[in-house]
Amino acid sequence: MRLKFLPSFAKRRGRITKSQEENLKLLPNFSIKTLVDIQKAALDFKYCCLEVGFGNADSIGHDALNNPEILFVGSEVYMSGIGSLLRIIKDNNINNVKIFSDDIRLLLDTKNPIETFDAIKIICPDPWPKERHHKRRLINNSFLELLHRSMKQKANLYISTDWENYADSINETLHKSSLFDESKSIFLEKKGLTKFEERGQNEGRDIFKFNFQKGNHPS
Repeated sequence: MRLKFLPSFAKRRGRITKSQEENLKLLPNFSIKTLVDIQKAALDFKYCCLEVGFGNADSIGHDALNNPEILFVGSEVYMSGIGSLLRIIKDNNINNVKIFSDDIRLLLDTKNPIETFDAIKIICPDPWPKERHHKRRLINNSFLELLHRSMKQKANLYISTDWENYADSINETLHKSSLFDESKSIFLEKKGLTKFEERGQNEGRDIFKFNFQKGNHPS
């Protein structure tokens, strides 16, 4: 399918271990393709949370294991991360995770949006630090509109980044948007820093966090 937007990630298969490759055989058991799929799966749970770009899966794996009443939908394009999440699911007999293994905008860009998510987390999206690549950054007004259409009223939106100029851009985009309001209420407290947040901190960068909620505004 030809995308109508620039990819926000580099198309790299990356290194995949034999264990991850084996775990990927389980993907059809947890894969979802549409918001309707998610809504059907969410009927058995109290809440539904989307994590965009779950990386090595430590965060979403921890959250799913400790919150069985929540359906977690993990979106990731890298097979190594998906393989890691499937290992966590298998080792811990987790049954409250679904996986979308493609660009999240393919899931959200629908003619008939469905208010599905109680929370959306985006932890350290690719910063595309070179100025000529800023147009590839995921967080922009068009993407906020897609998120807004898929979220329930008062749903939580959490974003973090360890790149200051990306944080400035995210802050400006969120505050210019009429779709989200700042919030002190956090859907799930984080257990600590993720792998990508730790790496940024170890390299001397601060972690910038944004906590918003869907406002009662038309998209």
